[in-house]
Amino acid sequence: MAEIIQKDGTWTFDGDTVRIVPGSDKSVSLLRKTLGEIAVPLGALAGISFEPGKKSGRLRLRLRNGADPLLQITGGKLEDSSDPYRLTVDSDRTGVAEYFVDEVRNALLLEQVETGPVDRYLLPGPALPITVGAGDGTATFDRERIRLEWNWKTEESKSSGGARTLAVQDVESVEWLPSAGLENGYLRFAVAKAPTKAPPKYDPHAVELWGFRKDPLMALVGAAVVARLRHPYAPSPVAGPARPGRAEPADAVPANDGGDHDALLRRLRELGELHQAGILTAEEFTTAKQAVLKRM
Repeated sequence: MAEIIQKDGTWTFDGDTVRIVPGSDKSVSLLRKTLGEIAVPLGALAGISFEPGKKSGRLRLRLRNGADPLLQITGGKLEDSSDPYRLTVDSDRTGVAEYFVDEVRNALLLEQVETGPVDRYLLPGPALPITVGAGDGTATFDRERIRLEWNWKTEESKSSGGARTLAVQDVESVEWLPSAGLENGYLRFAVAKAPTKAPPKYDPHAVELWGFRKDPLMALVGAAVVARLRHPYAPSPVAGPARPGRAEPADAVPANDGGDHDALLRRLRELGELHQAGILTAEEFTTAKQAVLKRM
């Protein structure tokens, strides 16, 4: 098992899962502390890297597109300090970080994990129930219903209708945007039965965010809801009756074409180089090579 312990957090890898526990240091963001421990299955990973620095380095996990509802809703807009898949590493632990990277990369290689997008969430999202107060309101989600309550700072035309309760099956999509400069952010729920083009300040299905400390936590509410909606990359239902004897699983592997064959040849060369460099043992090299040859 590989493990790296820092003030910023602790990462462990047992060959199947990268387990991330945020640190208790005051520099650790409120979002990461609230989100808590994350278990990332190997199949959700697209890669890992370590970026050394003079005073400290950064260990980063790269997830496959569509694997995590939090990354899906934040769309790359989370600040580095709130990114749960980033770990600050002290300069004297560079060797440990590099070993951790090698262990994860070797597992990805041996298991031949694909790096492309997935059509279902491989992480469950934030724990429920969840309640966050920020901006002009408080959002609560209990798996079935979303409740939006307003505070004294809410625009009167919005708060006059009272708290709003939305059934999750009525929500078509969720959008989260952090504040930037003079532009406020928001968490908005698009409801099929009540479409609106009103700005978040006046939209009864949106919480307006002003750039304060708790704003990023609204992304956790959005992620919890998104995890229970139809996945954006899920295959569209096939119209018409199914043909007997022709049913295929959603993850059926298509026949290799020329491009796949070239990719497998490149994989074989990479395995040989890893074996020559001493990163893969003879047994690991043989196992991985046989797996690639079977696919050819």
